[in-house]
Amino acid sequence: MSMKDERKAPKKIALTSLSAMVAETTTFPIDITKTRLQLHGESLSPGRPTSAVRVAAEIVWRETPLGLYKGLSPAIIRHIFYTPIRIVCYEHLRNSFVVPVTTDQSLSLSSKALVGGISGVIAQVVASPADLVKVRMQADGLMVSQGLQPRYSGSFDALNKIIHKEGFVGLWKGVFPNVQRAFFVNMGELACYDHAKRLVIKNQIADDNICAHTLASIMSGLAATTLSCPADVVKTRMMNQAVSDEGKFKYRNSYDCLVKTVRVEGFRALWKGFFPTWARLGPWQFVFWVSYEKLRKIAGLSSF
Repeated sequence: MSMKDERKAPKKIALTSLSAMVAETTTFPIDITKTRLQLHGESLSPGRPTSAVRVAAEIVWRETPLGLYKGLSPAIIRHIFYTPIRIVCYEHLRNSFVVPVTTDQSLSLSSKALVGGISGVIAQVVASPADLVKVRMQADGLMVSQGLQPRYSGSFDALNKIIHKEGFVGLWKGVFPNVQRAFFVNMGELACYDHAKRLVIKNQIADDNICAHTLASIMSGLAATTLSCPADVVKTRMMNQAVSDEGKFKYRNSYDCLVKTVRVEGFRALWKGFFPTWARLGPWQFVFWVSYEKLRKIAGLSSF
């Protein structure tokens, strides 16, 4: 990294964190709906059919509208680490392979996909503990709706109990399916946004403005959701499981979770929560990328 890039890095980190917090707060109700939907039917016996609208309505009815924001704190904390690492890392790696002689120069889509996947993996390993706490707290709301006692009273209580009961390493439970999901999400999201925005501008569909950013974010959201949804379902279920009184887990590993999910609920269950996932990724990316690109311009940085 050059001295010039090193001076810009702190500014980019601050801008990505701010944009991510705005995007996460805006779209969090969709995220908790997606998580609850993916956990539906997890009891290893087929449950009654449900939908995203029904799940969201039950959350509001049984937990009040504030239930839609259960687990927001760890989600914000996660993005303070996750988003800056993956965004800044992707931009640095992408620019390292391109000599910026002209604005037309760009990596191939496959190369961008690989760079995006690697950036996502690095970021997810760092942010995995916060992601674990977020999933556990979101699932706690489901337990409350079923008349059960919640496991945690808050983010720090969840953190302390996980470390006490499952050890420090337990904070990285589900890290492998988490990393798999992060690879596919960022492979689709970062590469597709970057490539789509350049194509939109190059073909004069729109200038480098909110129109181009909106079109690119919609396309990247769809690509990221399609690629990552199966890994997301496995990740959510792996991270939500807590050790039983007998010291056993419901799933031995990611593959065991995948097999049991397909066996009990069918192949389509791997795309459970597809619509709310896409419905969240689309708005999330729209809010994030529009905010981030605008803040970069205000801060005197070039477009992403």
